[in-house]
Amino acid sequence: MSLHPSDGPLGPGTVALVGAGPGDPELLTRRAARRLAEADLVLYDALIDPAVLDLARSARRVYVGKRAGGHAVSQDFINRLLIRAARRGQRVVRLKGGDPFVFGRGGEEALALANAGIPFEIVPGISSAVAAAELAGIPVTHRSLASGFVVVSGHAEEAYRPILEAIVPESATVVVMMGLGRIAAIADLLLARGWNPLTPAAVLLAAATASSETLTLTLRDLQRGVALADASLPGTVVIGTVVGIRSALVQEESYGARGLSRASGIPRR
Repeated sequence: MSLHPSDGPLGPGTVALVGAGPGDPELLTRRAARRLAEADLVLYDALIDPAVLDLARSARRVYVGKRAGGHAVSQDFINRLLIRAARRGQRVVRLKGGDPFVFGRGGEEALALANAGIPFEIVPGISSAVAAAELAGIPVTHRSLASGFVVVSGHAEEAYRPILEAIVPESATVVVMMGLGRIAAIADLLLARGWNPLTPAAVLLAAATASSETLTLTLRDLQRGVALADASLPGTVVIGTVVGIRSALVQEESYGARGLSRASGIPRR
């Protein structure tokens, strides 16, 4: 295997674990685009832009995505499919949204391939953990406001609770991925730990896509719950003083009774 991708073409019987970035095909790395063009088989996740898949012109494309509330296939099946295809001499791309090793279960797949003796490489992608906020005009760190940030998955309380409980209130930016369904409980936890109810927050939907939308609000608003017109959109939540910087970069229109706002986008120069 190679933690550092080879400069040469993807060899037969090799798997590339490739990050597709936050959504926009133009945010793919050059190596990711090259691996897609070389592939015989692409196993891709949910939320991959069709234009990204079009780069795999000669490949068979198989959807193996997982979304909240339902999985297309099990992780064990994906692992076995990767191994079987590689043993048949195929050049395989495992295409994941964001980065393969950030809540993408890429580490599990890498271990399965290593244990099976399958050569593989890792092609990093831009993670929505940072890119979603950045594209909305929110820096996750900013001098005098936040010197660090923490990223958690909102799927399971037993995973995020000990991390969030360990943070001194408002000392770092909190980024919650895949957590829209539990965001009220997460806000409850932070408020119980002493966070200011008026701490700025943002809900970032479908980042880096044509459907992108940003809602700015407060931690108290999150506690009350956020009603979304389209609950199927992927979302990232950012909590921290840094969210306030957005107002200097983006013009917004107020909508709704709790001071939420709809973004007009970062002005293009």
